[in-house]
Amino acid sequence: MRTQAPGRRRRDNPLRRRSDVVEAWAVAVVAVLVFVAAPLAGVAAGWWAHDDARATAAAQRAERHRIRAEVTGRDPGSFPAVQSTGRKQRVTVRWTGPDGTPRTDTALVPAGTHPGERVDVWLDSAGRSVPPPTTEATVWQHTVTIGVCATAAAAGLALLGHALFRRASLARRLTEWEREWARIEPQWSRRDA
Repeated sequence: MRTQAPGRRRRDNPLRRRSDVVEAWAVAVVAVLVFVAAPLAGVAAGWWAHDDARATAAAQRAERHRIRAEVTGRDPGSFPAVQSTGRKQRVTVRWTGPDGTPRTDTALVPAGTHPGERVDVWLDSAGRSVPPPTTEATVWQHTVTIGVCATAAAAGLALLGHALFRRASLARRLTEWEREWARIEPQWSRRDA
């Protein structure tokens, strides 16, 4: 008896339907999308996010400058219970401006800072208290987060598309089987249609 190659036997199988071949190719396409295209989309999105975040950080560094200020007390506009936000608290600070005039504003400083202590405060070009510029670590966190989210979204979209395709394929296969059974059943049961 002559043996055939395994691939040849599958192709010549009389029970193999065209939908089986289409579904096998769909699985291959989804595998490529999930394991190749989704990571590439994540890398591209991360690259874009990195460039954007670095440009934002550079603009912030160009616009903001750091000064030393003295803590004068708690921010009068905040309630004692909500004054502290985690590791930061809002307080009133005082410093001398470039023109020699004393200035006062509120700023977020490390929690536990007491009146009379000197702290670093960041100001914008208009002299208002602002958060410090974005750090390189924050830029990389943003980059990785966007990259991972884009990869997951692309993979999820491919898997969702495959699930919808499988559902439609199953519905079509059941319709084909029903039609075929309606044709074959009278011969098997020996009754006339």
